[in-house]
Amino acid sequence: MRFGPVPLGEAEGAILAHSLRLGGQVLRKGAMIGPAQVAGLQAAGLTEVVVARLDPGDLHEDAAAAAVAAVLLPDPAGQGLRVTPASTGRVNLHATGPGVLRVDAPAIRAFNGVNPMITLACLPPYARLAAGDMVATVKIIAYGVPGADLARACALLGPALARAAPVHATATLIETRLGATPPPKGRTALAGRLARLGLTLGPRVVVAHERQALAQALRDATGDIVLVLTASATSDPEDVGPAALRAAGGEVVQFGIPVDPGNLLFLGRLGQKPVIGLPGCARSPALNGADFVLERVACGVSVTPGDLAALGVGGLLKEIASRPRPRTL
Repeated sequence: MRFGPVPLGEAEGAILAHSLRLGGQVLRKGAMIGPAQVAGLQAAGLTEVVVARLDPGDLHEDAAAAAVAAVLLPDPAGQGLRVTPASTGRVNLHATGPGVLRVDAPAIRAFNGVNPMITLACLPPYARLAAGDMVATVKIIAYGVPGADLARACALLGPALARAAPVHATATLIETRLGATPPPKGRTALAGRLARLGLTLGPRVVVAHERQALAQALRDATGDIVLVLTASATSDPEDVGPAALRAAGGEVVQFGIPVDPGNLLFLGRLGQKPVIGLPGCARSPALNGADFVLERVACGVSVTPGDLAALGVGGLLKEIASRPRPRTL
């Protein structure tokens, strides 16, 4: 692509590089210059104009953006995303429903490394999505790019983005008590979290903060996901919550995650049901480690110990004002 000033006599068929005001009208940058535009520029007293001219083999910005979108989103319905028409070298991708975002980060890094004029920006992996959320934007920075570069970049990209939709419909929250029934604050916060993903919270279940009572409640739980919120913080793998899950015949996959607030979370399963032992900070609607785990589990995303270990990068979250023991005193 060639870029720079040219005499008006050579401007026809080129792309206007900068917007110009001609009397009461604005000739927008990116417009193709035809005979009418040349006449208007001459009438305004201009003798030259800054333009971009595509070379053989170049693709116009809109055609290039649309080509990237076609590679990135070959199956919009299957990938749970929709794409906007290309305009000014840009195409946006939006979620068609709730879920979390699957991202092939190595493919996107490789794509962005081919030509700095060919770009793709997206939300972080496993970002929570609502219907209509913008997930990514493709932007061709120049007015045109070499077709060979575009082909090479797209070959590295593939369908690198997809929405993982919720695969569960219901959840049971089991709360334990030491004395009086706990206030509904934690349940209210969890109901809001689940509603964002289209899940329904079942009837309230409150049992004594004791291993056998909690184990029976775990066996009786009817929700697709079982959540446990204990009256006292779970401070050891042998504490009431994890011990009750094992007593019920379940398995503790991991106790503790590198996210703060939210360290005191445990993840397990009882038969085919995922079980999440929630940290005390889950009583607050503020972002915490429980959000990262619950959102993935709700959307059927595998959560391994390695996945949990990776949460440490970006795992230092904003302090929750109501936290009993702040990080700094």
